[in-house]
Amino acid sequence: MSEIRLVPMERLGFDFSESKDLRELPFNTKEADWRYLDAEEISTLQQGGSTADNWANIQVLEGFNPHLVADCRFYGKVRIGRLSESFIEYHDLRLPVGIYNSTVVSCDIGNDTALHNVGYMSHVVVEERCILFNINELITTDHAKFGNGVIIDGEDEDVRIWLEIANENGGRKVLPFDGLLPADAWIWSKYRDDKELMKRFVELTGKVRDSRRGRYGRIGKETVIKDCRVLKDVKIGERAYLKGCNKLKNLTINSDEARPTQLGEGSELVNGIIGYGCRVFYGVKAVRFILNDHSNLKYGARLINSILGSNSTISCCEVLNSLIFGSHEQHHNSSFLCASTMKGQTNMASAATVGSNHNSRSSDGEIVADRGFWPGLSVSLKHNSRFASFCLIAKGAYPAELDIPLPFTLVSNSESTGELLLMPGYWFRYNMYALTRNAAKTAARDKRIEKHQALEFDWLAPDTVDQMRAARLILEDWADEMYPSGRSLLETEESPELFAGESYKVEATRRPVRILHAGRAWRDYGRMIRYYAVRTLAGGQQVSDSAGEVGETGPWENIGGQMILRSDLENLKGRIRTGEIDSWPDVHRAYREIGSTYELKKRAHAEMVLKEFSGRAAEVNKKEALETASFILEGIRNSRKKDYVNHFRNITFESDAERDAVVGAFDENKFILEAEKEFEAVGKLIQV
Repeated sequence: MSEIRLVPMERLGFDFSESKDLRELPFNTKEADWRYLDAEEISTLQQGGSTADNWANIQVLEGFNPHLVADCRFYGKVRIGRLSESFIEYHDLRLPVGIYNSTVVSCDIGNDTALHNVGYMSHVVVEERCILFNINELITTDHAKFGNGVIIDGEDEDVRIWLEIANENGGRKVLPFDGLLPADAWIWSKYRDDKELMKRFVELTGKVRDSRRGRYGRIGKETVIKDCRVLKDVKIGERAYLKGCNKLKNLTINSDEARPTQLGEGSELVNGIIGYGCRVFYGVKAVRFILNDHSNLKYGARLINSILGSNSTISCCEVLNSLIFGSHEQHHNSSFLCASTMKGQTNMASAATVGSNHNSRSSDGEIVADRGFWPGLSVSLKHNSRFASFCLIAKGAYPAELDIPLPFTLVSNSESTGELLLMPGYWFRYNMYALTRNAAKTAARDKRIEKHQALEFDWLAPDTVDQMRAARLILEDWADEMYPSGRSLLETEESPELFAGESYKVEATRRPVRILHAGRAWRDYGRMIRYYAVRTLAGGQQVSDSAGEVGETGPWENIGGQMILRSDLENLKGRIRTGEIDSWPDVHRAYREIGSTYELKKRAHAEMVLKEFSGRAAEVNKKEALETASFILEGIRNSRKKDYVNHFRNITFESDAERDAVVGAFDENKFILEAEKEFEAVGKLIQV
């Protein structure tokens, strides 16, 4: 059957919507504001080379100037606002206000817009002071969804757009919608066995856009679109800037004065939601995706079936079927991320392959990494794998699945001994500068204006503290499996010979897993836990007496970068199931409500942690906390100082002056100066 139809000319621009109220009066106007063209205006338009299938279908606002319309073709019902004799300037582009050399079908065009060389545009509302220049095609279909995972009246369920995140086989798929947060996606993708919850999430998403046909596309005021080829079913906010895009289809592009979004050359984006303040340019390909606020796709990045959290950047590389929390960095053409859940503050190095494709006879499994995950150069990892917070994976091909329960660990291969090496607490001793800088950097880069979630950026927080508590017990179990009194050995020796035992399986091979500096790590974990507790409680009242109000103190869950108690999460899920929470905005309000009690609950958690170390007097804890603060500051200084005293770090410089001019003087390092101020502030707080 041919898809080409011959339709009577008078129907062009009509039969778009069965509901008249779907085409609202634009630009906050009233029906009385609009009038039809008079004979003189029609004559002027015709003399300027313009035509219409029916001039009686064109309405204008007072201030319309027919002399500023030339060589245009109008079909259907068209409304045009005020056109003044002026030009619009944006950077180096200056274009006269008016409509020139364009075909317009049933559109609303706002005041003082410059619309030049638009080959074909239909069913779009263009707000005031926009520039549309050199566009091949700008259309909206009657079933436009603007990237939301909804279905329109008359459509089959199989046309619904899903995002197959975290797993290639679609078993964790979620529906996209404007405003979706990584927390929403994580809860939806995680609790798949909760059928009632899954049903409710679909219902909530169905409310983001009604199912009636005929919604118009929209271009927000003072948006600039130039030299683009095809824009189909797009909804664009205010102050956006689009230049040189190849194809934009089924998208919501959020933008406003405070958070303008830019899309650039060669971009091809289909079935997506783009948050406020995003940047997408230079050959990017994205299909079935979500970009949260202030995230970037650059330099040929490919993002497919994935969600990228706020304040993140992906460039050059390929990311498939992944759920990525905020503050993710991935800059290298050779890196590959597939079927993974990355829980924030992550960094992918060049040639890192996270997720083999394939290592079984079926679709790959999953990789889950807690905060601060950093696979180094040329790392290759297998599904299924799991990593505790702030794991650094050293260069190498890892032959089997990994389950690393020890946070702040360096994972590496030993080719000489054929062992897997784990150095827990690596960051504390060898790169405290990078660890603390990561926390400060991600907090400083949080540009969100609408903070639906209280995100945690500190490396020392309830999630990492609980992981260190669990890690100490695992180390004790391994030590007890090898020695009559394993814990005593960890307490007294820095580096007892220790291998991962049967109590916790680390790697899916038979090769030995050696734990380096196990005693030191066990003690460092303890001192960091106690430091967290004392620092958290310093300067405030104890909450022991209000434990009834605080409730539980653990375990904690990282949902999209926000730390919440599992009991609060279960309560939230229950409220969604029962319908007490009945929209996605309601869910986001619940996140904020839970976040408002975070500090109190964290203090209760800190008190509980201190009780685990019974026998330590409060003053002893304070004294040790001050020593730990000093240890952290010295670690920051010393790990950065290596770059100034190491011979090979200096061989490309003729002098120290040249080096300092290139990389900055050590004594002027802004981060170290800030760390010193923080050390003084924490010290004063602890001593109170």
